[in-house]
Amino acid sequence: MDISGAIFDCDGTLVDSMDMWRSVISWMSERYDVPDVDFARVEMLPLRDTCTLFHDELGADLSAEDIYEEVCAHLRDVYEHEVEAMPGVRALLDELAAAGVPLAVASSTPVRELRSALGAHDLLGYFETLVSTEDVGGRDKDCPDVYLEAARRLGSDPTTTWVFEDAPFGVRTAREAGFAVVGLLNDHDGRREEDFAPADILAHGLAEISLARLRDYERTVATASPREPLGVLVVAGSPDPSSPALVAELARASAYVICADRGADACRAAGVSPDVFCGDEDSVSADAAAWARSSAATTVDFPTEKYATDLAIALDCAAHEAARREASLSLTLTCASGGRPDHALAVVGQLALAARGGAAARLVEDDYEMRVVSPASADVWELGPSAVGRTFSAVALEQGTRVDEEGMRWPLADKPMELLGDLGVSNVVTRPDALVRCRAGAVAAFLIA
Repeated sequence: MDISGAIFDCDGTLVDSMDMWRSVISWMSERYDVPDVDFARVEMLPLRDTCTLFHDELGADLSAEDIYEEVCAHLRDVYEHEVEAMPGVRALLDELAAAGVPLAVASSTPVRELRSALGAHDLLGYFETLVSTEDVGGRDKDCPDVYLEAARRLGSDPTTTWVFEDAPFGVRTAREAGFAVVGLLNDHDGRREEDFAPADILAHGLAEISLARLRDYERTVATASPREPLGVLVVAGSPDPSSPALVAELARASAYVICADRGADACRAAGVSPDVFCGDEDSVSADAAAWARSSAATTVDFPTEKYATDLAIALDCAAHEAARREASLSLTLTCASGGRPDHALAVVGQLALAARGGAAARLVEDDYEMRVVSPASADVWELGPSAVGRTFSAVALEQGTRVDEEGMRWPLADKPMELLGDLGVSNVVTRPDALVRCRAGAVAAFLIA
């Protein structure tokens, strides 16, 4: 997507200060001799409102304004001497700034203290403007005002502006206001992945975000007349890849090719130039990586110490390209299941997720083809004349799965299947009109050579 601006939260996003804020609230309770305050009660509030709460509701002797000034002085000292910048922050800001993307901060922290926090790490110069919830009438991040004001000052369109947030309530608010949102989950704030469900991208740190990844992202656009499905081939990085002949054949039948890390070696061997090269380059050969970078129209880099797998990144790229073209996704995966059984099982899971999102998803290797058959995507697989005499297996991927198998030695009609059960294993195709139909749930259907 085009990027007209980027808005960053500060605490927990640019600087690693969430533990500091918990300590500050405890410090306030002790200093003003009031009952301990649950941090969750005040996390969303502007600081002035927190200070008012300490005076009006908890009975602190100092006025709310005096508490505010005293706490701000304490914050500046801690920001300058105890708080560190988040890993990866400078590299991302450098990349965005070099590309001419205007940057802002939108925070519940007062601007004076934001300047202290950012100045202590020489980050202040990256930002055109700093906006506090105090600047929008004290409305907290349950309201979008602070993000909208930051976008207004940048002159950026919210629909093409990225918001970076570590607080789930901020993620939700910004997303509902039309912004694209990166949810940032770290390993010490006690939050969970499901808390960040509204985020467009979930990252375990800024080091996982790059300008290429942001540009690759594209929201799904619902259209009255969707275009023909986009056939995307993803060549993964299995240590036991499929043959060059198969990779070349699948590429010829696809409109778009993505290679994930060591998949570049398989593409190079097959003479297939990818449209996208992505991953962390921890398994690809140096020669193939250099070739892929020069051949691909787009390269999406990731750090080796990342949370998402190379395959998950590549599947995201496939979904984004289909969204850009306002098309449904017809996904083919190869070079993905050889070498390690745990990887093979995870591949099935990834394709099941893609199918749940509406993609027609299949895995093709030299000795078998596997398709996810589901009412959410393609609910019937017609196996065709070439399948006669071959082994067919079906394994349920969800509870409540029900299938039909026609044209086989042991036909099934609306048959319930246990999750990962072996009922559907080792059937034999007997007719050219054989098919598997999934009436409910989802099934991994294997046609074996």
